[in-house]
Amino acid sequence: MSSKTETEEEDNDVDVDVDGFASRTSQKSKAKQLDDAFDTEIVAVDDEDDEEEEEDDEDDEEGVPLDVNGQPLVNEFDPDCLLTLPFDLENLARQKVAAICDRYEDNVVRPQTERAAEERKEALAKGLVTPEVAAHDEELAQMGLDPEEVRDTSMAAEYAMEIFDYMAKCEAKTMANPSYMDFQGEIQWHMRATLVDWLMQVHMRYHMLPETLWIAVNIVDRFLSARVVSLAKLQLVGVTAMFVAAKYEEILAPSVDEFVFMTERGYTREEILKGERIILSTLDFNVSEYCSPYSWVRRISKADDYDIRTRTLSKFLMEVALFDHRFLRAKPSLIAAVGMFLAKKMLGGEWDDGFVYYSTYIEEQLVPGANLLLEKLIDPDFASKFVCMKYAHKKFLKASTYAADWAKRNHEALLQQAAAYGHPQQQQSQP
Repeated sequence: MSSKTETEEEDNDVDVDVDGFASRTSQKSKAKQLDDAFDTEIVAVDDEDDEEEEEDDEDDEEGVPLDVNGQPLVNEFDPDCLLTLPFDLENLARQKVAAICDRYEDNVVRPQTERAAEERKEALAKGLVTPEVAAHDEELAQMGLDPEEVRDTSMAAEYAMEIFDYMAKCEAKTMANPSYMDFQGEIQWHMRATLVDWLMQVHMRYHMLPETLWIAVNIVDRFLSARVVSLAKLQLVGVTAMFVAAKYEEILAPSVDEFVFMTERGYTREEILKGERIILSTLDFNVSEYCSPYSWVRRISKADDYDIRTRTLSKFLMEVALFDHRFLRAKPSLIAAVGMFLAKKMLGGEWDDGFVYYSTYIEEQLVPGANLLLEKLIDPDFASKFVCMKYAHKKFLKASTYAADWAKRNHEALLQQAAAYGHPQQQQSQP
C-alpha cells in the first residue's frame, strides 16, 4: 500500500449519515424560542472580563519559572497537568530531551553525514556523478541538509528548520481556550463531540484533505472560545468552519450550495456566508498560522523511515483526540507525538532516540496523553463513532479494530507506567 492511498484518499464504501446531526439538533432546540438572526444568537464574551483575565494571566506569569530561553516551564493551557508533566518533572524531561538529541547527533547524524561524504567521493572517482553535482551535494551536507530530500522540491528541505521553528512559535497563538464551555449557556462538551462526528462525515463525503478537518475543528473551538453560541446555531458554526477550511486548504472546494445541502437545508446560503464573515472577523482572519498534527507527524515519521503501519495507526489515534475536549490543552506537536508514540507501542516498537530527536518529546511526556486516548478507545459508546467505522476499513489497515483490542488488553499496564514516571493518570469523567 502506498503512503498516498493510505493518507490522502477517502473511502467510498463507508456509509455517511449526514442528516443525523441535523435531526438531533432540531429535536433538542424545539423547546426553546430562539431568534432566527445569526448575530442575535451569538454574542461576544464581555470584553471587560477578557481584560481582567489577561491581567490575571500576566500576574500569574510573573511567578512561573522560566527556562534558559525565557520560556515558561509550565503549560498555561494545562495548569492541572492532565496532559503535561508538573514543573519539576517537565524540567527534567527537557534536560533529557536535550541530552538525547546531542547523543543522536553524535552517534547517528554525523556518522551518516561522513559516510555520505565518502560515498560521494567514490562516486566522483568512478565517474558516476559530475564534479558540479558532487560539490553541490557536499555544500548541502555542510549545511546539515540531506541532498536526496533537497532534490525533492516538495520537501522544501533547505527551509525545514526555519519552517518548524516558525510552526512551534505559532502553536500557542492558535490554541483554543480549553475551558470555553464554562461560559457557554446552551451547549455542552458532548454536543461538541457530536458536531465533530458530523464534520468527519461531511469531510469524508467530499474527499477533502486531512488538514481541512483539523483546520475546521480548530476554527470551531477558537470561535467558541470567543463567542457564546446557542444550540440552534452550533451546526451552523461547524458547517461554516468547514466551508472556510475547505476554501483555504482544498484545490477544488465544495460550493456553499453543497454545504447547504449537507445540512438538509437547515441553513440558507445567506446564513452560511454571513456566518463566514462573523467567524473570520472574530478570529481576525487568522487561519494560516494553525498547523495540524499531520505536519509534525511527517517530521517524526522520519525516525522509522515513514513506516506505513505506524503512520496509519497514529492518524486514527490523532483523530480520536479530536473527540476529547481535554486535548484542547495540548499543542498539535504534542498530539502528533502522542499519536506516534502510542501507535509505535501498539505495534511492539520502542520510542528510541530517533523519535525523541525528531519529536522533541520523551516517553514520560507522552504517557499521560496516551492513557487519555486508551480511555476513549475502551469506552463502549465510542465504537459507534464515525471515525471508528472509517478506520475499520481494510484501506486503513483496520486500524480502529486493532487499536480498540489492544487498548482493552493494555490500558491498565500503561496507567501503571504513568504512575512509575511520577505522573498518576488523572481520571476525569466524560461529560
